[in-house]
Amino acid sequence: MKLKNKIKLLIAADGGAASGKTTAARLISKKYGLNFLSSGLLYKYMSYKLITKKKFINNSLYLKKITNNITLNKLKNNKLFNHKITEYASEIAKSQKIRKLLREFQKNFSKQKHVCIEGRDIGTVICPKADIKLFFKCSLDVRAKRRWDEYKKTNSKIKFSEVKKALKLRDYSDIHRKYSPLRPAKDSIIIQTSKLTKKQMLTKISKIIDKRLLLKYGRNFKAR
Repeated sequence: MKLKNKIKLLIAADGGAASGKTTAARLISKKYGLNFLSSGLLYKYMSYKLITKKKFINNSLYLKKITNNITLNKLKNNKLFNHKITEYASEIAKSQKIRKLLREFQKNFSKQKHVCIEGRDIGTVICPKADIKLFFKCSLDVRAKRRWDEYKKTNSKIKFSEVKKALKLRDYSDIHRKYSPLRPAKDSIIIQTSKLTKKQMLTKISKIIDKRLLLKYGRNFKAR
């Protein structure tokens, strides 16, 4: 399905780590022809560059250089899904300096006509006027299993208990950080993914999107 050019659609998808938000956002972006951005990859990319180049978070010039050179292709690097990179990404996400730099990138991306951005503060900070705001929830055990399966691709020795503990700490950090804490926007639609398959998740969200587009644009929102 492709939306008509005159249609404007901005979807904000938020939720904790491994809650299903990235998978869902990718699926709906593919279905509706939306420009997709995972904000988590921005922080992972920043983390990756700081670690590999052995730079410090207080190096403002280097941080700006990284931000100015980010492209969507660079965010596809498989090395960004390393356990160490992810953990450090959680730490630097607490930095107001880094959040401010990456916020500008995300806001510029959101100015396109058909957009879906997923992260942790999209509906509350980055795109508070998004047409649709989704907030994903999922049980800790299910999320830990998802993340464990992901990490095993690059580290076969990693233990499930390690991943679960790290997720629990990440949840606390995300919810209690001073700048842009993880929380649903007042008008967010809660999507509980613990028992949903990818197909069920896509069907559920598609109904929400179609209903919203139908109310705003009538039946002719799809391009022929």
